[in-house]
Amino acid sequence: MAILTVLLLSGVVVSSTAQDRRMGVKGGLNLSNLYVDDVDDENARVGFHVGVYGQIFSTETFAIQPELLYTTKGSETEWSGVIDQTVKFNLNYLELPILAVFKLGDAAEIHVGPYFSYLLGANIDTEGDLGGGTEDLDRDNFKSFDFGLTGGFGLNFGAVQVGARYNYGLSEIADSDAAELLLGDSRNSCAQVYVALNLNP
Repeated sequence: MAILTVLLLSGVVVSSTAQDRRMGVKGGLNLSNLYVDDVDDENARVGFHVGVYGQIFSTETFAIQPELLYTTKGSETEWSGVIDQTVKFNLNYLELPILAVFKLGDAAEIHVGPYFSYLLGANIDTEGDLGGGTEDLDRDNFKSFDFGLTGGFGLNFGAVQVGARYNYGLSEIADSDAAELLLGDSRNSCAQVYVALNLNP
């Protein structure tokens, strides 16, 4: 993944003189979920993403857009009955979307393509009958790599783009018996809104 990132971003730098290409920094809000089975209630985790992006092989109507993002994902789950407990699963990833960009004039773009992620860390926040606090989790409980599909749109206002996306994970995240007991066959799911600043004059 590191080699692919270097190659893609190198392509952006080599061809950065084109006027119809966007490249810069971006960040925004995440609403993520894991869709855990056998819980009484589940809420989205509010998080964020931040990173860089660029376009290569760009024309007036199409481009390939690789990005490199730090992004937070996870979920908040509640169990009730004999024991009442709330658990927030917090997963932090380095993420590489590779998107096909369909340009609708200068005003808007449609983005679709795959993403690939590497798990940087995981922890849980707990509250309830079994106690509360924050605890780092052994990364061996989770698969190091995640992948899936992403799609969305962006609206351009000069050098600023405002957009929204949805990421759907295709890989189960649990990688140990203990994690599977809590998470089952859960996959990452994440809605995003973002602001991107084009640094290409």
